[in-house]
Amino acid sequence: MPRMPVLVLLGSWGWGFFAIFLLLLATPSPAAIRRADRGHCNKTVDIYEDVSSPAVTPANWGKPLSCWYRFRAFRGTPRDWILRVRFKKFKVGVLENATTCSGGYLQIIDGNTKTEVSNRKDPGVYCGESEQPQTFISETSFVRVIFHADNFTDQTYFSFDSRAEPQFEVYLRYGQHPELYPNRRGEVVPGSYCERVFKDCRLQTCYVQSPAYPGIYPRALHCKYRLNTRLPFIKLYIENEEFNIDGQRCENIMTCPMRPISSGSEHCPYDYIRVYDGKNESSPVIGTFCGMGKFPYSIIGTSEDLYVEFVSSPAGPLLNTGFHFNVGNWPGHVETAGVKNGSCDWLLNSESLVSGNEGIFLSVAHWYPPHTSCTYLLRGRPGEIARLYFPSFRVNRIESPIQPYDGDCGESLTLYDADWPDDARIIKTFCDTFSKPMEKHDFVSTSNALFVRFESKTGSYSGSSLYYWAHYDFFNATRFGEPTPGTECDEVFASWKTRSGRLRSPLNTLVYKRPGDPPADLSCTYSFITDKRLYARVILVIESINFKEHPYAQCGHCWDSRVDRVIIREPNPDGIKGHCLCRINNNGTPAPTSSPPAPRPPVLRVVSRGERLDLKLLVDGAHAASSYFKWPAPLFEARYEFAHSPLCGPALLPPATDGEIEFPHYEALGYVTPPRTIKCIWELRVNRERDLWLHFDKIKFASRSCEDGKLEIFLPGSAEPYLGICGENVSYVREMPIISAAHITPPIDHLAPGGDVIEESPAVIIQFTGSMAPARAAFKIAWTELFHLPRDGSGALNTGKLEDCGFQCPGDAGCIPLRLMCNGVVNCPSRSLPLSGILNGTFYEPDDESVETCGGPVSGNGGGFAGPAGWAGAGLGAGLAILLGLACFIAMCRLCRGRSRSRDIHVPY
Repeated sequence: MPRMPVLVLLGSWGWGFFAIFLLLLATPSPAAIRRADRGHCNKTVDIYEDVSSPAVTPANWGKPLSCWYRFRAFRGTPRDWILRVRFKKFKVGVLENATTCSGGYLQIIDGNTKTEVSNRKDPGVYCGESEQPQTFISETSFVRVIFHADNFTDQTYFSFDSRAEPQFEVYLRYGQHPELYPNRRGEVVPGSYCERVFKDCRLQTCYVQSPAYPGIYPRALHCKYRLNTRLPFIKLYIENEEFNIDGQRCENIMTCPMRPISSGSEHCPYDYIRVYDGKNESSPVIGTFCGMGKFPYSIIGTSEDLYVEFVSSPAGPLLNTGFHFNVGNWPGHVETAGVKNGSCDWLLNSESLVSGNEGIFLSVAHWYPPHTSCTYLLRGRPGEIARLYFPSFRVNRIESPIQPYDGDCGESLTLYDADWPDDARIIKTFCDTFSKPMEKHDFVSTSNALFVRFESKTGSYSGSSLYYWAHYDFFNATRFGEPTPGTECDEVFASWKTRSGRLRSPLNTLVYKRPGDPPADLSCTYSFITDKRLYARVILVIESINFKEHPYAQCGHCWDSRVDRVIIREPNPDGIKGHCLCRINNNGTPAPTSSPPAPRPPVLRVVSRGERLDLKLLVDGAHAASSYFKWPAPLFEARYEFAHSPLCGPALLPPATDGEIEFPHYEALGYVTPPRTIKCIWELRVNRERDLWLHFDKIKFASRSCEDGKLEIFLPGSAEPYLGICGENVSYVREMPIISAAHITPPIDHLAPGGDVIEESPAVIIQFTGSMAPARAAFKIAWTELFHLPRDGSGALNTGKLEDCGFQCPGDAGCIPLRLMCNGVVNCPSRSLPLSGILNGTFYEPDDESVETCGGPVSGNGGGFAGPAGWAGAGLGAGLAILLGLACFIAMCRLCRGRSRSRDIHVPY
């Protein structure tokens, strides 16, 4: 029994020694601890191997710790494979001011000296905390991860795994069929990690991405992307694409809320993407962007090139996946025929257009800064007008503003009827908030200039909210006369402004685009106005008519038809006379058939009776635009002249048995200055069924040339003169023929507007044209109407009507009234009848002024002879006349002896 305590004591101590022995065996040595740390750091790990931070031990607690990990590639793995490193959890250091990591960091080095790209020179650092998996997708097949902690504790940890895959299997990075587009991600600039060049981009052929996309992007980046397309306007198709640049600086959305997409350097100081409108950083900056979400709009440059810069800060969270967008060109580019000044100011002139063509300009399709003003000056030649219309026009809300604006009319398009933005001459203003677009409406200037200005208070990244396709052209609006206010094409030609000129149908073919439904007819009135104190007549010559065939009307009834036509008439109250022309030969004038090219005779020549003559052009509105809009040929051509000045005397001579025309009219010489050229037109009316005999009492021309003076006689219905007399053939007036009543009776071609035949007395036109001073030319014409006795059935004269025949002129030339006998004016044509054996074979028959007639009683038939008293009186008168004539002749010779010899031709009678 006494041995029991000893045994118990020995057993207790044995178990204690055994426990101490086991503790000594379980505690590793410092060398073992260092070997264990090296087993978790600074090693090459296998693909698909899970890697975590070293365990926290008393040896490494609170001490600096650095580890690196390199991934062992598969044997024979090609270089076009990439590594996908997934960080399951991460908490290393603290991010300060988004630029510095304090307390520790994580580095990811992508590539080495043997790979095409590498960021080993400046890989940047990650820090912060992330409990959600984050993936880094390398650009190369070599990746090294470096972990460092200044004070390693259980609050510093990381865990990741990895896998390798062919690079083209990363669909979000390389897209479909990457083998067809080897440079889809751009050509890498040698020696750089993320500097790339994109050439001739088209949609889906150029992917602009942040490095390591679609994974988290590296730190300390300064990437440069040079983008190019073949045609303007280059476009970044980034709208609705996921965008995450510095969108979140920590994972906890309570302490680090997600930052929406922002623009401007003040909002994006750390990580950002900056877009330049050009080839390098010296080009204008379109915008600087950062944030998180779907990008709200695309960006369109002004040319074929854009320069994009992507910058990330040296330190940042293990978050944010970067960006991806396509590059192409916006198809809204057209070649504008004009001179460009700056980015969007244009001078569009008519010289830049081929005749008859239209120019085109579009709404601003590219980006522009706030308070942008783009102008288009449409300038034509003198006398032209400008037309602008929009085949397509849409008014949208402002979708991509650079600067927000809450008021009305953030963007506007204003049209001015001037060559500068004159607010007093605004034609129309379109606004983005309340305007209705106007398509296919003609805006026409009143001068040769039209100014268009687009203004934006907001600016835009992708073009104007006012989308329009504008066409412009120019029209010759030259007028030949004075335009009538308030009318489309009426003109007035006044004699006190110009004496003669030419005219045609409107040069401005815009007048043929008729308004209304159905289209209104076109009516243009050309009024020729004079004053009898200047001129008494208007001469209008229609040289050509060139109407197209009317589809539903014929030219047979010109006055009542809807056919296109020209009407010439005097605005008399009774509407006596008028002409209606709808075809070139409807007036009976045959077209010339000689080839080539005999000049075509005038279609119509009209001489007014009074001081006004109107020409009216009428075009059916139903087919005016389709037939004549932009048709260069004139519908009619004409010339006009004002004639018959006061020096000519009365223009209209009513029917009378006799009368005189004397030029110049001496009563007018006192108040009218003789012009250098003059044209007189006398309309000599003749009673029906009367012959006419003209007798030149005196006539004198300035020279023998017909250009210095010409007297012409026109018969009705003939455009050619019946007789022309000038200095070289003045002797023709010695034996003027009798103009018979058959030649004087006009054809029935003068119709009233209702189509009724107008009963008018026949007329003979006597026209004098002189190019010298009228004092150098002078003449006096006496006329007599001759009446013919009717004949009975046997052909003998009906002597029963001798009461109408006071004196029968010699040779059966006709009868004259008794009051015209022996009045000092020869009213009967002289005739010499050849009779053999009498007065050398010639029998002289006395006329109304012969001695035989006036010296004695006149027989009933006008054939009586005078007695001795008559012969004595006649002889005495003749002797006195001869003496007086000799005295005058001698006096005139003495008076003119000192003067130069005159070339005037004077035929006394």
